[in-house]
Amino acid sequence: MTAFSAALDAHGQPPLTRGPTTWLQVNLGKRCNQACRHCHVDASPSRTEMMSAALIDDVIGLMHRNPGIQQLDVTGGAPEMHPDFRRLVRAGRAAGRTVVDRCNLTILSEPGHEDLADFLAEQGVQVVSSLPCYLQKNVDRQRGKGVFDRSIAALRQLNARGFGMPGTGLVLDLVYNPVGAHLPPEQGGLEADYRERLGALGIQFTRLLTITNMPIARYLADLRRQGEAEAYQSLLVQAFNPATLPGLMCRSLLSVSWDGRLYDCDFNQMLELGLVAGPDRLQDLGTLADLDGTPVAVGAHCFGCTAGAGSSCGGALA
Repeated sequence: MTAFSAALDAHGQPPLTRGPTTWLQVNLGKRCNQACRHCHVDASPSRTEMMSAALIDDVIGLMHRNPGIQQLDVTGGAPEMHPDFRRLVRAGRAAGRTVVDRCNLTILSEPGHEDLADFLAEQGVQVVSSLPCYLQKNVDRQRGKGVFDRSIAALRQLNARGFGMPGTGLVLDLVYNPVGAHLPPEQGGLEADYRERLGALGIQFTRLLTITNMPIARYLADLRRQGEAEAYQSLLVQAFNPATLPGLMCRSLLSVSWDGRLYDCDFNQMLELGLVAGPDRLQDLGTLADLDGTPVAVGAHCFGCTAGAGSSCGGALA
């Protein structure tokens, strides 16, 4: 029995099980133009892992076979660096799905991506952008020198095309994650702060999503270097909140890795903690209804999603 399973039991909660799958999250690879300290994917410019064109065809086929999928969530790495990123986006929109691009913002100023903002607007993609703080010092500390200025320039590009602007229908969500080893503050209050600070720079956005840093991969290594790993995990355990359980993304999301393996969430993917029940690979998956009611694979990292107000790729949960 894992520590997380024991916590569920201690609070009188049943084991986590999957409901209907409405959210398909696809990791196109680990190649990225950045190498952020908090990255749970271990993405960087030196990584070469990328989803094959054949597997992207399989993702498109899965969408067509399963009308219950409402959202195609494309991530990485920097997913826009994949040569078939635009093909997948177009296929998702043509199939009537909401398409989300998890964008690091600086990709918009990389050579070869000068028309990316235009493409995203043309396709009506929902842009979810990482901006871990409204202060230059904190952003550059976590994500690299010069990233804040490049991010602000990218946000201005997106605003100019209607993203985050009232009445356009073009969604621009920002993502906050703590710079230090602590939980995010209350999402609504922090969003108000972001609106004030970024508004002074002429930036508008749709929502702020707060996400807890997960103690895995590169972020865990960073915690260990600072001697904070044990204290941070203890903080997450002590802040366990059963009210977050109904909204956990693992209950409605299927995560597909760059090599076609299947997981309950993006974090499980990085830990190679596969589905408890069902096929291991995308190519062997028929209907998503077969996964309904099956157990969710859990571990100590799950305290990261259930601590305090909770955390998922869609922000706070409670």
